[in-house]
Amino acid sequence: MVDQVKYEAEIQALFQRFPSVQQVPFGDAYKPGLAGMEAFAQVLGQPHRHFRSIHVAGTNGKGSVSSMLASVLMANGYKTGLYTSPHLLDFRERMKVDGQVPSREWVYDFICRYRADFERLHLSFFEITTGMAFRWFADQGCDWAVVEVGLGGRLDSTNIILPELAVVTSIGLDHMAYLGNTLSEIAGEKAGIFKEGIPAVVGEVLPETEPVFRAKARGPLVFAQRTEPPLWEKKDLILSRMDLHGAYQEDNLRTVLAALDILGITPDEAALEHTAARTGLRGRWEQLSDHPLILCDIGHNAHALRRNFAQLEAMGRPMRIVYAVMADKDLSAILPLMPAQASYYFATPDTARALPAERILEAVAAFRGSRAHLSAWPSVAAALQAAREDIPENAVIYIGGSTFAVADAIKALSS
Repeated sequence: MVDQVKYEAEIQALFQRFPSVQQVPFGDAYKPGLAGMEAFAQVLGQPHRHFRSIHVAGTNGKGSVSSMLASVLMANGYKTGLYTSPHLLDFRERMKVDGQVPSREWVYDFICRYRADFERLHLSFFEITTGMAFRWFADQGCDWAVVEVGLGGRLDSTNIILPELAVVTSIGLDHMAYLGNTLSEIAGEKAGIFKEGIPAVVGEVLPETEPVFRAKARGPLVFAQRTEPPLWEKKDLILSRMDLHGAYQEDNLRTVLAALDILGITPDEAALEHTAARTGLRGRWEQLSDHPLILCDIGHNAHALRRNFAQLEAMGRPMRIVYAVMADKDLSAILPLMPAQASYYFATPDTARALPAERILEAVAAFRGSRAHLSAWPSVAAALQAAREDIPENAVIYIGGSTFAVADAIKALSS
């Protein structure tokens, strides 16, 4: 068994030598293009060719859709890999086989074995983790892998796979410095995962993006919003039982059912309803506490927060919002969406990418013309503690705006 200290040292060195978007400003870690990934895959023995795959892109909903698909594949008796990013608490969350992460020994041995190749090929953190996941899926004898795109699609490291199906969940304005300034430009990048003769499912139909997807289609194309796939007539019952919560899951469920229909895979109801339990997915309208009621969600852009804030307001409770945002996000698009009647506890998560809490407060105060019910805190833990003090009995605390905020909150509540 690998020594825990040695393992942690190797993981930290991996983050430091090959910067991750979880550790440094996005532009310092993002490396578009497939050349490095293709070279690394050759070193690894082309592991991605040893299993069938589903490729999932989109602005929001990728993690939920990928996890639902993996849960159903598992229920149908297939050994199933699931590759998602970023992780919340443990680096190994990114790669699971039948819901289980690789052992520390396996990860440690992989890093030691291929460390020289990381350096020689000038790989990015995401290229390394993608190769690691593909090699582990092959080593475990996976029948299928559900592979979530890291960013965009066309130039993403995961785009070396030849999937059985490509899925694009939704399109919103996010990462515009890298993907384009319009919905149609961003759709074009996401559609870069389409392959010749391979069917594709698009979850969300928008006037700006539909023509792009039709033009980019290289095989059969289905818009999930315009279908009534098997089990759709039972959607209300399934959604009421699902352990993935949030109003947005209705769209994700429809996309998943349309995808399974194309693949000819039975959409097992229990697998859909227990996706989080079976795959370990967290941070999707997740309830962290009963008293007080604490909810968290990783939705971090205007496209996602519009629905989350609306659902929060519809609860009709006093609201305390612990909020953080990354410096590369369009805060100006989010400001009009923030519930007016809430008290806000702005936080600075433990990442170099975070926008300092004081700057969020200043932006919100300038937008509202008042600093009332706004406060800034040096950490998510401190903000959450403040939000929990002297709270009305029927109030709800919502933690959101960033994956990092959710991760820090889960750590704080479990310590």
